[in-house]
Amino acid sequence: MTFSMYSASAPVFKQILTSLSAIIDKAEAHATEKKIEPAALLQARLFPDMFPFIRQVQIAADFAKGAAARLGGVEVPKFEDNEQTFGELKARIAKTLEFIASVPQDGIEASAGRDITTGSGEKAKQWKGQTYLIHYALPHFYFHATTAYDILRHNGVEIGKKDFIGSF
Repeated sequence: MTFSMYSASAPVFKQILTSLSAIIDKAEAHATEKKIEPAALLQARLFPDMFPFIRQVQIAADFAKGAAARLGGVEVPKFEDNEQTFGELKARIAKTLEFIASVPQDGIEASAGRDITTGSGEKAKQWKGQTYLIHYALPHFYFHATTAYDILRHNGVEIGKKDFIGSF
């Protein structure tokens, strides 16, 4: 069986980011229904030294777009981290999905042996494409997407595993 770099990346990012967008809808509805100030959920954290919900979503989107770009051999787009509302987070996810869809599939597919660099200066790290995807990009992406989910669930938003996994 052949390992497909494209199948292991772009559709996975699409599935989870689409689910994350739907979870944001549920968070917004929960805040409205329970008369909770949206900022209470948007700025919620699991622990004081962890990033808030907004930042978790931003980072998940950043790992998805960064991985797609690096694997596809295109420049990583820079998105400002200025989202403050549920709608703005959903727009960031939509922009990320649009970018991922624009990356040539054949570029991603040919990336298994490509040299990938993350970080810069003393923090620069070299990877081969497949190792980068499996051992760095996907774990980081899932960590931040899962943490965003966990923050909302911890704060009473009625979501479950099916909401996280979504449809594929």
